[in-house]
Amino acid sequence: MSQVVVDISVSLDGYVTGPNAGIGNGLGDGGEAVHDWVFHGTDADRAVLDAAFESTGAVVQGRNLFDVIDAPDGWSDEMGYGAKPTGEINPPVFVVTHTPPAKTRLGDRFRFVGSPAEAIAQATEVAGGKDVYVMGGGQICHAVLAEGLADVLRLHLAPVVLGGGTRLFPAEAAPAYALELIEAVSTPAAQHLTYRMVK
Repeated sequence: MSQVVVDISVSLDGYVTGPNAGIGNGLGDGGEAVHDWVFHGTDADRAVLDAAFESTGAVVQGRNLFDVIDAPDGWSDEMGYGAKPTGEINPPVFVVTHTPPAKTRLGDRFRFVGSPAEAIAQATEVAGGKDVYVMGGGQICHAVLAEGLADVLRLHLAPVVLGGGTRLFPAEAAPAYALELIEAVSTPAAQHLTYRMVK
C-alpha cells in the first residue's frame, strides 16, 4: 500500500535552500551544501538514496521547484527523478500550481493540479502500490505535513547553517503534529531521520 513520504534535505537551521533561490540558482546561495550527501556521500548515504528511488511510484512537487527543473539550465532530457537517468527512474510528477505553464520543456511527464490534496490523490492512484514522494520545495512539503496528508517525514539533516533561504517550517504559527522516530542513519554528510506521522 502506498505511503505519502515527505522527503527533503534541510540545514541545521531549518532551510531547504540558501538565500536568493530561483531559476538558475535552484538551491540558492550556498544551498548545494545541503545536498552534499547526494553527490559526495558515503555508501550509507547512497543506500538511503537508492532505497528512496526504488520505493518511488510517483512524485509531488511545488511550482517553484518545477520552474527550476524545467528551465533551460535545469534537468536534461535524460534526467529522470533526482540524480538518476531517465531509463532507471522516471515516475510521473504532479506539480501543485494554480497556473499551469502553457508548455513544458521536459514533455508530458509533469501533470499540474490545483492543491496538495488533489496532487496526493492523483499520485496515489498511479503509484502502483509504491510510495508517493513529496520532494519539494519547502512550501509544498510543509503544506502536505500541515494538512495531515503525509504518512512519513524523512529529513536529511546536513551539517551546515545557511543563515537564510527557504524555510521548511514557517516562522509564523502553523498546525502542530506528533512524530515517532522509526529510523536513523548517521553519516558525516547527513543525519537521515525517518519519522512516522502520529495520527
